[in-house]
Amino acid sequence: MTAPAVSQARTAVASANRIVVKVGSSSLTTAEGGLDPARLDALVDALAARCAAGSQVVLVSSGAIAAGLAPLKISRRPRDLATQQAAASVGQLTLAHAYANSFGRYNLTVGQVLLTADDVVRRAHYRNAQRTFSRLLALGAVPVVNENDTVATEEIRFGDNDRLAALVAHLVGADALFLLSDVDALYSGDPRKPGAVRISEVASASDVDGVQAGTVGASGLGTGGMASKLAAARLASSAGIPVLLTSATEAHRALTSADVGTAFAATGSRLTARRFWLGYATDANGRLHLDDGAVAAVVGRRRSLLAAGITGVDGDFEAGDVVELVSLAGEVVARGVVGYDSAELPSLIGRKTHDLPEEQRREVVHADDLVPLHR
Repeated sequence: MTAPAVSQARTAVASANRIVVKVGSSSLTTAEGGLDPARLDALVDALAARCAAGSQVVLVSSGAIAAGLAPLKISRRPRDLATQQAAASVGQLTLAHAYANSFGRYNLTVGQVLLTADDVVRRAHYRNAQRTFSRLLALGAVPVVNENDTVATEEIRFGDNDRLAALVAHLVGADALFLLSDVDALYSGDPRKPGAVRISEVASASDVDGVQAGTVGASGLGTGGMASKLAAARLASSAGIPVLLTSATEAHRALTSADVGTAFAATGSRLTARRFWLGYATDANGRLHLDDGAVAAVVGRRRSLLAAGITGVDGDFEAGDVVELVSLAGEVVARGVVGYDSAELPSLIGRKTHDLPEEQRREVVHADDLVPLHR
């Protein structure tokens, strides 16, 4: 295979000072044998070399549930939540112990960080996580991150560590994100089928518009598949973080020359932690439907949203909650902190500010509490 040309994105990930590396379950484990020590050690070899070169490394590792299958004599990933959580509780210890021993070969200390959706959705938890990561890195430790699968519910059924890795990359102020899986790059379709074209560079969101990404890996051990990796790469790159997506077997080249896989250029500017949290990390509690003029004002001119530009309201929310702003075509164009309860808004929508009672002559979503979303 010919190595891709060195692009600005590849140069950026190769020289990044602080990096987040995500590895999937299928790259570390097998259904028959649980955790594969040789593959885990090979990954740690590459990460330790990057640390020795002067980078700070945060590892987001899947594999807790898969690592717990063999000790519990379970032949395949269970479907019921209780058994998944039981497997995670056994596998998490196995995984943490294996990483501690493997990094210990290089006199590197690891710190386990278990997160749930609440830890990135709730603003106070998000800030606490930031402080923990900052201190671990300052002390020279390698944070090893995973979803807290023993208590998570929706995350196990529908979530994935790819999105978590993108959120962590912004949370820690990473200069680059590496997504490692069992596929060597992004393809236009299933790489096992004829006609799939390898994509080496993604310079803008439009470069992947026609990509048909699968949702589950061939091993059946993971939960995300290429679709979640593509979504995570787009999320990170749109927030100013370049991304390299490749296979875990190429970890050494990925973390040195970065001449493998698919490189995603940073397409957006780096957001403040608060604005990133608002736009991508927290859940929305409702929707405000906007006319074309309001979309142009909010997205194009970064103005506050006024009642006159709203055409409809969905959901049950209170003032101070996060809501999505939706165009007439049904596209989510922004997120923001709403200034009114959902019960108050129906009588205000479509009305000019000067026609409203004096106590209601304020923005529905203030520009300072609003984040346009780049699709």
